[in-house]
Amino acid sequence: MQSTAPEVLTPVSSPSLLTTQSSVLSPLHVAVAVLRNAEGKILLSRRRKGTHLAGLWEFPGGKLEAGESLSDALQREIREELGIRILTHRPLIRISHSYPEKEVVLDVHLVNAWQGTAAGMEGQQIAWVTAEEIDDYPLPPADRPIVTAIRLPSRYLITPPLVEDESVFLQQLEASLQQGIRLLQLRLPGYDKQQLASLAERVNALCHSSGAVLMLKDESLARRFGCGLHLDSSQLRAMRSRSFPQQQLLAASCHTQQELAHAVSMGVDFATLSPVQPTTTHPQAQPLGWDRFSEMVTPATLPVYALGGMQADDTQQAWRCGAQGIAAIRGLFGGKYNQPECC
Repeated sequence: MQSTAPEVLTPVSSPSLLTTQSSVLSPLHVAVAVLRNAEGKILLSRRRKGTHLAGLWEFPGGKLEAGESLSDALQREIREELGIRILTHRPLIRISHSYPEKEVVLDVHLVNAWQGTAAGMEGQQIAWVTAEEIDDYPLPPADRPIVTAIRLPSRYLITPPLVEDESVFLQQLEASLQQGIRLLQLRLPGYDKQQLASLAERVNALCHSSGAVLMLKDESLARRFGCGLHLDSSQLRAMRSRSFPQQQLLAASCHTQQELAHAVSMGVDFATLSPVQPTTTHPQAQPLGWDRFSEMVTPATLPVYALGGMQADDTQQAWRCGAQGIAAIRGLFGGKYNQPECC
């Protein structure tokens, strides 16, 4: 059996949405598995000659049969293709994509534990690759957002907006990194550019030493330090094309369905959607609630973090509602979440 560090995941026996193909014009509903082994490598399989997009590499899976649950389809397809039995899985991302000849909806689940040894049971090539090596394997266009979701963690830390003592702040930040935070936004609206640059340089060094990615709100500083850039919603709405380097992460704060759609069209790598729950920092804001959050995330073909009133315990709820994970300030800062990032 292969598995990573323990985390509570969805048992394969849990209920899943039943989906049927109502007509030939309906999108093709596909169950997709991202298998990640104990070394963190991802399994890719190559499409055989005579199939759609032959020769390209993909994440294994296949279409749901009439009346079949997503969980059952994942289990069947992976058993047929790779000869293994899935033990646990959880949602990663849902993607809608239009090819000239058909439309597809990919329900992508992360699989961290299974029985057996994966092999190409249908004569297809398979390869275990690191997240960085995936770029060396040509993928179908619909699979590209999956790569971003794989590379992003399930927790996005946003620093408190006020810093009274920088030494204490850095100690708390280091504690967060030691507890597994691998993506963080340095958000200090009260700092002038010189102050921000000085602190960002120190924070960036801490992130590099921990293998974490730093996101900044200032584009010139993000370019200078090679960091990610996080746009606020007004910056996103004013955006007409992406000019930020593709090798650096670009994120955006979203509050509406239209902003999410615009983020997708502009090539933004990931977004936050808020507020999901009531917050003390924005008490006047009307919370979306989990049902509305899920409705808004479903058509968005990019990873989305749930933001607003989030605590570490909300991570699984966020996954179930289609999120990459949670973004938080109080719920994550200072090493409050003492579990390693494994999903």
